[in-house]
Amino acid sequence: MGLWLLLHCWGTIALAIALFALWPNVLTFVLAVMVIGSRQLGLAILMHEAAHNALFKTRRWNELAGDWLCGRPILADLGAYRHYHLTHHRFTQTDKDPDLVLSSKFPTSRASLRRKFTRDLTGQTGIKQLLGQIAMSLQLAGDDDAIKAANSDFAQSFKAPRLWGALPVFFGIALLISLIGDWWWGLAFWLLPYLTWFQFVLRVRNIAEHGATEQSENPLQNVRTTRAGPLARLLVAPYWVNYHLEHHMVMHVPCWQLRRMHALLLKKGLGEQMRIAKGYGQALAEAGWRRA
Repeated sequence: MGLWLLLHCWGTIALAIALFALWPNVLTFVLAVMVIGSRQLGLAILMHEAAHNALFKTRRWNELAGDWLCGRPILADLGAYRHYHLTHHRFTQTDKDPDLVLSSKFPTSRASLRRKFTRDLTGQTGIKQLLGQIAMSLQLAGDDDAIKAANSDFAQSFKAPRLWGALPVFFGIALLISLIGDWWWGLAFWLLPYLTWFQFVLRVRNIAEHGATEQSENPLQNVRTTRAGPLARLLVAPYWVNYHLEHHMVMHVPCWQLRRMHALLLKKGLGEQMRIAKGYGQALAEAGWRRA
């Protein structure tokens, strides 16, 4: 199943580019950027699965695929992410949760969310983060002790402290896309989605998962599951990432089994106790979109 998900993710990226190649116009261009950005999030999700050793049966394949086929293509570091993320699982929505600094900002105002989304969609967030990664990599160059410390810096999340190990993969993919099509395709169909739509859906996903949830150790209320239809799964929430409550309850359940786990929890009569949003619109509304 892990192999199928990887093939699906990269195949969807290829199909989005092929769609524009066959019918080049503004609509197919924008759709391709959005779909590819969502699949870049898909790669992050599959890296997350590998961090839990849930993408493949063996640790070796989780390490190889999670690093080279999922992490490096989006300038991420599997090892750094695993350390960060397991700490988040251990201390979810408590004072020791490294993600609390993100979720505690919600609910906020509609104006604040609009500013955040504007920065994401115009590339400001992506450029700022990329320049920050480059600066950090230059600062840490050759200093293994400093790199280990950076791996413990929760604020870096899954970003790669050793950026120079990921950059050749990232730009290699862009170069390959340009060689397949026109010279500008790599910039348009890999760098642009990374700097824009990927940043936007990454923020939406983060808000939906823990924004404006209960700050407690209650696993049914300190995290949110968000129902997602076909369009949301295509553009915002690939690979069952919306079933986040279920993932936190038993973090080693593979992502493709989370929908089944959700159904079992409802069958057990726990639905009224679970924090479930009817869609991403409701999740954002609870996080502040409906506020002035």
